[in-house]
Amino acid sequence: MNRRAVYLTCAALGLGLAAAGCGGPSGSAGAFRDTHPLPPDTMTFAMPETGRYGGRFVLGQTTDPKTFNVMLANETSSTDVDDRLFTSLTEFDNATQSITPMLAKRWEVSPDGLTWTWHLRRGAAFSDGHPISSADVLFSFEVAYDSTLHPSVQDLLTIDGEKIEVSAPDSFTVVTTIPKPYALVIPAVGSLRIMPRHVLEPAYRAGRFASAYGVSAPPDSIVTSGPWRVGQFVAKEKTVLVRNPYWFGVDSKGRRLPYLDELVWVVVPDQNTAVLKFESRDVDGLDNVKPEDYERYAANQKRGDFTLYDLGPGLTSNFFWFNLNTVKDAKRGKRAGSPVVGPVKYAWFSSPDFRRAVSMAVDRDAIIRSVFFGDAVKNWSIMTPGYRQFYTGYVSPYDYDPARAKQLLAKLGFRDRNGDGVLEDAGGHAVSFTLKTNGDNVVRIAIANFIKDDLARVGIRCVPAGVDFNTLISNIRGDFQYDAILGGLGAAIPPDPGMGPNFFRSSGATHYWHMRQPAPGTPEEAHVDSLFDQLVSTTDMERRRAALEGIERIMGEQCWSVMLPTIRVKLPVRNGFGNIQPSVIPHRLLWNSDRIFAKPGTRRT
Repeated sequence: MNRRAVYLTCAALGLGLAAAGCGGPSGSAGAFRDTHPLPPDTMTFAMPETGRYGGRFVLGQTTDPKTFNVMLANETSSTDVDDRLFTSLTEFDNATQSITPMLAKRWEVSPDGLTWTWHLRRGAAFSDGHPISSADVLFSFEVAYDSTLHPSVQDLLTIDGEKIEVSAPDSFTVVTTIPKPYALVIPAVGSLRIMPRHVLEPAYRAGRFASAYGVSAPPDSIVTSGPWRVGQFVAKEKTVLVRNPYWFGVDSKGRRLPYLDELVWVVVPDQNTAVLKFESRDVDGLDNVKPEDYERYAANQKRGDFTLYDLGPGLTSNFFWFNLNTVKDAKRGKRAGSPVVGPVKYAWFSSPDFRRAVSMAVDRDAIIRSVFFGDAVKNWSIMTPGYRQFYTGYVSPYDYDPARAKQLLAKLGFRDRNGDGVLEDAGGHAVSFTLKTNGDNVVRIAIANFIKDDLARVGIRCVPAGVDFNTLISNIRGDFQYDAILGGLGAAIPPDPGMGPNFFRSSGATHYWHMRQPAPGTPEEAHVDSLFDQLVSTTDMERRRAALEGIERIMGEQCWSVMLPTIRVKLPVRNGFGNIQPSVIPHRLLWNSDRIFAKPGTRRT
């Protein structure tokens, strides 16, 4: 399963190591015995090959999931796992790049386009056998709209500031009514993962939903609606998913999916360790490969019995931003509304000319040549060249130009007053900031060091700081304790800019530089809000692209996000698994995890 409701926060190093082993037998064809009757309304999946039961698919990631609560998961270390645990009303098929039915077997829309009726599959059940009904869908909507929890999906499900009205005339019918035409009704509603009301409602009513389904919870207590459930979690070691015995998905022969016995995420310290595991055949695929290794993989495909898939420019963007967040509640001696970074740095960071100067100090061509070994493209929007339908080709006027950068900094009154090579502002403060990123990502660390050197040439001291990924997420979303962060965004699914209100809208939960503003803090952000309304209110592609181009021009002019190159994605996968269909759309290897199978004769570790 692969629906991602919204853009993901600061995409983590999801290594996606795929192995058929991890020290145990793969199982044999027919080893799995389905002891539960199939529901009346199964979902038959089309696939290139009819599979066989048994085996494991072992992946690697550098960070444990923070939660199994998909409603509150934001970092990829969690969503890569959680998206396989919970289903939704509709799904996105990466192979056909189309939306398909899922828990909703069909739907209808009223002539005015405002009322949508969703018909649920009869007999669908959670992993504990409890029936999935319209009550669970209503409960999931209620949690999604909770103003205190504010899940990221809430922004996607809010239309012109209003909630979608939801009702259930019976146990198998859900009716949604929207306040105005909305181009993304189906993917928006389909982005809502269905949670078990019978398990989670008591915690929700007691105000304990945020801690529900934590990684310390007993696996059997984590009841899921998707094809997988949690089998085991060992902190800093592994996460094991096993099949949901009540899953309604079947193959063309009517056999219940998934084929595999287990999906296993093992924690590896870094990308270098992941490479060693691949080369020693301990794992069978990589979902995040360093560009410096591409040539070696290309040359060794036959000898290593694997295929290197070239998927083109990725959908994941890279950029860094400055902290313009203000204190939400008085704490640490600061009054509510005051800048978290303090008045001096806030004055620098809030200046568009400062941000433009920083952008023009960064030599992106050098980053492409050195960090990406030539396998990357310049990119000026979160809609990268990989978004073929929506890529506008926008080019920023603030590409590498250190002479212009120095002119802008001088215009701001910055001078090197003591001759140490670092500029000072009018108050004598050295122009210096710390740039945080996730320390386990060697590519990001290399980019951060390039940025440090480039900024030093124009008189700005930048101090890279690699931190634990979960700490970084807490800094971004919780305490705002940072100057600047180098991160990025994963892809929306489906790959449509309308799926990113939480980034584009000033009130969004991942509008990084100033999150969850009660009202737009600048005229430019208000204009982006208005253009985004236009983007999602029509299905006319010409009008939608025009709105997107307007958004990109404003964001490029303001440099709220200093955009960086986007990698060309190449993935090595061992030959030996059926229905492997690598896709540039996440999850690039596991989007169809319930249909992947180990072929006879696949080498076991």
